Amino acid sequence: MKRLLSAALLLGAIATPAFANMKAGDKAPDFTAQATVGGDEFTFSLADALKKGPVVLYFFPKAFTKGCTAEAHEFAEAAAQFKQAGATLIGMSADDIGTLHKFSTQECSSKFPVAADPDLKVIKAFDSVMVSTSSKALNISDRVSYVIGPDGKIAYAFADRNPDKHVENTLTAVKALTKKQ
Repeated sequence: MKRLLSAALLLGAIATPAFANMKAGDKAPDFTAQATVGGDEFTFSLADALKKGPVVLYFFPKAFTKGCTAEAHEFAEAAAQFKQAGATLIGMSADDIGTLHKFSTQECSSKFPVAADPDLKVIKAFDSVMVSTSSKALNISDRVSYVIGPDGKIAYAFADRNPDKHVENTLTAVKALTKKQ
């Protein structure tokens, strides 16, 4: 029985979903990043985007992988709903801008921008670096979604390596936030 309990605890520790270190109420780190939408490159500024309303910033591990592609498709399908709710949507990974040019057009359907953070500066600032089961940080982002209010504070944070609920949860959070304003 003791072995079974120990095995269950160990398995739970290995299979535990990611946890966002930034929480609702935390001040979001300001940043600019090289981004692309539909293959057109530009500099994304969080401060400028927040002047227009809330920002949904979602981190994804690696372009063109199964989970990240599925998540991008879901965000692309919901892009008009985010816009209607007054939110700016942007994805970010440690991929280089060339890879993200292709990802933006092919997987995001040119519906929203994705930003490159190959040095992990923004990913680290948002405490979104993926950590392996050995507690070693990897050189990719974890799957974490944030809704940042126009005041620059985190309104909602969701971390789960499974991409299934990120779109649904962040859209619900944006609608709740904009209802309050």
